[in-house]
Amino acid sequence: MVGKRGRVIGRIAPGIVGEVMLPVRGATEAFYAYPATDEVIEVGTPVVVVDFDPPRTVYVARAF
Repeated sequence: MVGKRGRVIGRIAPGIVGEVMLPVRGATEAFYAYPATDEVIEVGTPVVVVDFDPPRTVYVARAF
């Protein structure tokens, strides 16, 4: 999961769980997401996974 790129579908902020869509197993699936740093990431922003907490939680940062 680490290194996968996706898109925010639910606002992510410190202390607030958001949601991202990530490509997995030939499809796109939703995962709960937390920011990897203290930043707010709005809906539609491309992100990259920096950590994974099975089964469906990821920590993300903005993708540049």
